[in-house]
Amino acid sequence: MSLTSGAAFTPAWWCRSPHLQTLWPHLFRLRPRPRYRRERLELPDGDFLDLDWCGPTMPDPLVVILHGLEGSSSSHYVRALAHNLALCGIPSVVMHQRGCSGVPNRLARFYHAGETGDLRFVLEHCRRKQPDGRLYGVGFSLGGNILLKWLGESRDTLLDAAAAVSVPFRLDHGAWRLERGASRLYQAHLVRGMKQSVARKRRVMRHPVDVRVLATCRTFEQIDNRLTAPLHGFRDARDYYQRNSCRQFLGAIRTPTLIIHALDDPFMIPAAVPGPGELPADVSMELSHHGGHCGFVSGPTPFRPRYWLDRRLPDYIRLRMAHDSGASR
Repeated sequence: MSLTSGAAFTPAWWCRSPHLQTLWPHLFRLRPRPRYRRERLELPDGDFLDLDWCGPTMPDPLVVILHGLEGSSSSHYVRALAHNLALCGIPSVVMHQRGCSGVPNRLARFYHAGETGDLRFVLEHCRRKQPDGRLYGVGFSLGGNILLKWLGESRDTLLDAAAAVSVPFRLDHGAWRLERGASRLYQAHLVRGMKQSVARKRRVMRHPVDVRVLATCRTFEQIDNRLTAPLHGFRDARDYYQRNSCRQFLGAIRTPTLIIHALDDPFMIPAAVPGPGELPADVSMELSHHGGHCGFVSGPTPFRPRYWLDRRLPDYIRLRMAHDSGASR
């Protein structure tokens, strides 16, 4: 296990607050406009997933991108990665979780932090397009939890390498953190989005969850107890958190994987971060003191911000590509 601490990322002097780091790219960044090509992927259970392809049409190499809770291919961090990979000549595909592509999914269920079956189906679809090509995965926040959980519970080689950013290692710790201090603002925003998703779905289908029951929910634990857990076969929120937190799966990962995390992430507490002894040889962690949640803003002035992930993630993919190309000779 390789661990770097505080050296790889240096926050901007004017943007050291975890909340400013988190909100700056969301509120003030001039977002790239990658050109997406949409594909609808039919699932065995009668539902569907929408994929947004970006960059060259040659499928080798290919980067599969997983967004966070209530995110999409329009999320600032997804658009930035797809755009910067395309500038490097690397194609990518954004996997929308069920119901996150702007169209309600067909079934009553949605998605959750441990839904690895849909990820496997997408990866197998990508592998069919490029049986011998190089395939990489990058997940942000909840999407990173899904990716790391799948890597730990899987024993095949669908992915050649992976990266995960701002991951909720312990879902229960994340739920607790988001009920405290200014982090409650993020919780309110995301819970409101989940309620709106249910309301949109009820306009097109009969749904087993009563919106009047959800109206009283104010916290993640409440909405997970009344929505996420019952819809996806978990006893309650605690059962859902315990079974799907990625931290318990990290030790089994055998795919080269980079984890990027900030200790001041307002969605998580430092105690949730795994220690060096929990990470196997194939997993490296870049742990910084600052960076917020999917932020990592640097630069000399607010008028010249730099977004460290724009460089770090493509650099990692290119490094893995060079390694994999050399290994195949």
